[in-house]
This record gives sequence, C-alpha cells and structure tokens, in this order.
Amino acid sequence: MPIDPEVAIGAELGTRTFTWAEPDVQLYQLAIGARDLRHTLETAGLQVLPSFGVVAPTIHETAPPPLDLPGCAIDLAQVVHGSQEIQVAAPLPTSGSATLSTRISDVWDKGKAAVIWQEGTAVDPAGRELWTVRSSIFVRGEGGWGGSRGESTAVRVPDRDPDAKTSYDVLPQQALLYRLCGDRNPLHADPEFAAAAGFPAPILHGLCTYGIVLREVTETLLDGDATRVRGFRARFAGVVLPGETVHVRAWEVGREIVVTATVSGADHQERPALADCVLTT
Repeated sequence: MPIDPEVAIGAELGTRTFTWAEPDVQLYQLAIGARDLRHTLETAGLQVLPSFGVVAPTIHETAPPPLDLPGCAIDLAQVVHGSQEIQVAAPLPTSGSATLSTRISDVWDKGKAAVIWQEGTAVDPAGRELWTVRSSIFVRGEGGWGGSRGESTAVRVPDRDPDAKTSYDVLPQQALLYRLCGDRNPLHADPEFAAAAGFPAPILHGLCTYGIVLREVTETLLDGDATRVRGFRARFAGVVLPGETVHVRAWEVGREIVVTATVSGADHQERPALADCVLTT
C-alpha cells in the first residue's frame, strides 16, 4: 500500500532552521497582492502578515517540494493542498531566525483519496514559540484501506449580510511571482505538467489564495493592521486560475472573523475557492 498509516502517523519529520529578512517579507506580501505600504515598504513601519510564517521555512528553496514522508509513497502530481492553519504567539518580526519541528499528526481515508495532516512549531534561538502551523494535503487515488474518514470542521457562516465584501483580480503572472516564495511545484508554472495532472492550465498556489484572502480581510476589516491578526485557518475548496477574480466576504463574530472566498472567471459564475475560514484577532 503506497500509504501505511501505522508508519506515517506520529512520524517526526525532523527540524529545519531558517532565517528571513525584510526583502523576503516584502516579496511574499507583494506576491499575494499587497497594496498597503505597511506591508511593502521598510520605511513605512513594515508589518508581517501571519501567513508569512507558513512560507518562511522554505522561502529560499529553488527545487520542487519533496514528498519523502515516512510511510507515504506518493507522487507530486497526485497532491493538492487540503487545508492550512497558522497561529502566531505575537506579531512576527520582519527579520530573524527560527527552528521548525514538524510531524505527521494523522492520516484520513476518504475512499478515493487520502488526507495527510502535518503539525509544526517554530521557535526562536532562545526557544520561545513564534508560531504553530497545521496543514493537510489531499492525495488523489490513495484511499480505500478502511481507515478513519476524519472529523468534520465545518464553520457556520452567519445568516446575514457580510460586514465586508471585497474582490481581488488575480494577475495572469501571479503564480509565477508567488513561486519565487519557495514553492516551485511545476503544477503552478508548467502547462504540460498541469495537463498531466488533469488541469486546463497551471493553477494558482493554494497558499497564494490563502494569503490573498487573509490580506484582503486585514485591509478591509482591520484597517490593514497585520499585528491584530493572531491566526487564520482555511480549507481549500476549489481551484483558482491566474486571471480570475477572488471574491471575499467576511463576518465579525466576537474575536473571530468568519470568511468565505469564491472565484469567478470569464463567465462570472462564482464557485468555491476557500471554505471553513476563520481569522482570529
């Protein structure tokens, strides 16, 4: 069996020590469409959107992401991002170093696919926690061994008009720009690779959509103040193609902001992009 849950679940994936600097933050935030000078200019009181913590460990990578996970013999073409969450202990610094420790926390059997969950914690050189991450990948064609289907984490969307509604036109070159932030998966750049994976064209990175939505909500409901964001989680519900438009709707519910994100193309018909999204302040 390509995925052996007994080997995979609980497997430690080691540690990675990394550094980042202001230009890395600026590149990432420009790659997710930042317009606020606080997110792009060092002389304007540069702030770090928490989603940067997801990419910081690999932002200097130039090779496609490896999939050498214990107990998981899978191919990159089978994989799409399932969900992503980050929680920060405090506003992230614009430069620094950290060590990330990661493990496989669970594997779900969805019948025609498998879902592999990873959890990680980043600490500074003094051992202080900077952020925690939790993510899943969806592996097509690798389910059916009779394992747990996993839990439901559906988020209830308030039955009223949103407190904010905005949209973002994804640049035709957005995926090519975002790949410079350390994700060189050819699915997002190579038309032949994308076709072999069953897509009509290279698709936008799920994490780029994730960052775009977090940034749009921060700019719209939090006055662009990234230091007010403590966390963001979302499930990837559909594919976004460069050149399409992402539509964001957000509802303030106590200290949380519930968010939905849809995408539309030339036909202007909206379809899901992100679901079960919650921003915490």
